[in-house]
Amino acid sequence: MSCKKDFMDVTPPDKISADLVWKDPALAQAFVNDIYNGLSNGGFSEQMLASVSDEALFTHPTRGIDLVNNATINPSTLGWVDDTWGYKQMYNRIRACNTTIERISGGDNGLSSQSLKDQLLGEAYFLRAYFYQQLLRYYGSVAIITKTYGLSDDFNVKRNTYEECVNFIVKDCDEASKLLTGKTLDKGRTNALAALALKSRVLIYAASDLHDRTKISAKISGIAAQKLDFLSYASGNQTERYRLAQTAAKAVLDAGTGYKLTLSAPATDGQLNFKSIAMGGGSKAPGIDAAAASELIFGRYFITLSNNRHAQQNGPNGYHNWAGNTPIGLLVDDYEMSDGSKFSWNNAAQKANPYQNRDPRFYATILYDGASWKPRDKASGNVDPANQIQTGVYDLLSNGSVTDFKGLDTRASSIENWNGSWTGYYYHKFIDPDPNIVDASAPQTIPWPFFRYTEAVFNYIEASIELGELTNATMWLNRIRFRAGMPAVTATSQADLRTAYRHERRIEMAYEEQRYHDARRWLIAEETLGRKVTYIKVTGKFKAGKTMSAPYHYDASVYDYTYTPVIENAQENRSWDNKLYFRPFSRDEINKNNLLEQNPGY
Repeated sequence: MSCKKDFMDVTPPDKISADLVWKDPALAQAFVNDIYNGLSNGGFSEQMLASVSDEALFTHPTRGIDLVNNATINPSTLGWVDDTWGYKQMYNRIRACNTTIERISGGDNGLSSQSLKDQLLGEAYFLRAYFYQQLLRYYGSVAIITKTYGLSDDFNVKRNTYEECVNFIVKDCDEASKLLTGKTLDKGRTNALAALALKSRVLIYAASDLHDRTKISAKISGIAAQKLDFLSYASGNQTERYRLAQTAAKAVLDAGTGYKLTLSAPATDGQLNFKSIAMGGGSKAPGIDAAAASELIFGRYFITLSNNRHAQQNGPNGYHNWAGNTPIGLLVDDYEMSDGSKFSWNNAAQKANPYQNRDPRFYATILYDGASWKPRDKASGNVDPANQIQTGVYDLLSNGSVTDFKGLDTRASSIENWNGSWTGYYYHKFIDPDPNIVDASAPQTIPWPFFRYTEAVFNYIEASIELGELTNATMWLNRIRFRAGMPAVTATSQADLRTAYRHERRIEMAYEEQRYHDARRWLIAEETLGRKVTYIKVTGKFKAGKTMSAPYHYDASVYDYTYTPVIENAQENRSWDNKLYFRPFSRDEINKNNLLEQNPGY
């Protein structure tokens, strides 16, 4: 063997030659399949984007979310960065997309099926567009890379302009849509309509105030002209851009279907409609309509060997869950009354019963004190036969004396105290309400909605309002509200309809990774994302002559309940700095690429 020169020249047992990959249809498909891992679990991260917005508070410390919310991040201390939008992570996936496009388009492959080539190319173009879109909406413009680099290549590359990035993504979306039209792909893969939905999102973002040069310059002073090119358009005007966004959104509306968006009056089952949409066809809970899966254009599904632990990560601690991203009062208070009027703590009747007669979507999104939930005995023993959320402190008769009983879902819970909500609320929206699924460690099959039909409807409404076409905007806005069981909007002016639309989008798309971006692109982050967090303090005191012994349950005939909203800065003292309109590039990336210019304020 010592005379055999190629003795050590062996094929690695855990790798496949690139030349073989592009000669075998199954291996080529497997390579593209792996690119989808760049989507990870979608928004079902343990730390959700909702917790860097005015939707939620992340319960657990030292994860970097507090650094973002306290406006202390910088190139050396980035705070929380998720795998689904991190700079390095996205470029790693973009490289795989570029490899696919090069190998298939260049003809250097053994794939004989043109249909398969078109499919793989369509998937690669869509995924590349999606990853660039992620970079664009967090960082502003980045360098457009369309080739795979070799070890001897020069890795120093400049950022493209914002307009160039938008145009590039739109072009990839158009190409993906063309290649995927007429093709039926497996569940969880992209499709032609998803490419149109991505295009719609990119163009409504591009039309927004954040990327209008005059408006961003007025909001963030002192940005050099060159850096403005990275963040905004140097030419054209918002009206033109809103027209493009409207056209793109209308293409999705015409090609898709959505769910129950043809109603002419409020539905009587609005809460179930909204729950069904959130379940995306992944729940067997009573009353959930599997047909609502038609709303989902492109999602991350959890079908077999699911690693979707979203219920465990966010459910109530009294069920042995982790209470990760709990709703804050700022979101809860924004849910209207069922008649369309505003909720107010200054209204004595509403303050006395704050969880009665609210928007039906409230009950499908928020778990509040006294809300019915799953059979607790299946998770925590027979301590709560009523199966209700307990986030307050209540009088309870014990051995003839009145004691303070800390609710089972508080941070003083007798079941599990360290994972309790600070805010007095828990999250419901994407947690399967099936009463047979109670085990905290049981995985879910609820899909994450990367794109759903209603987002494109909102994009169409927004563009129409900004173009002064209020009739169409009002019609579609009311259809969304009717589906949820809410009355028609009363706004008639452009300004009032804009306000009503922004409120509706906030409520309908809560926890769907929309609010963080919307508040920034509308240039309203200081008065929304930068607000101090509000909690709810709940107490229950015996009425005269009334008592209750263990086990406690909610009973307004026995207790006088008091609900006190409070501002609490112990966990996070939220602040806003205008530099946060864009995330910083890390110091390491700047050092590796001396042509990469940092964002303003960092």
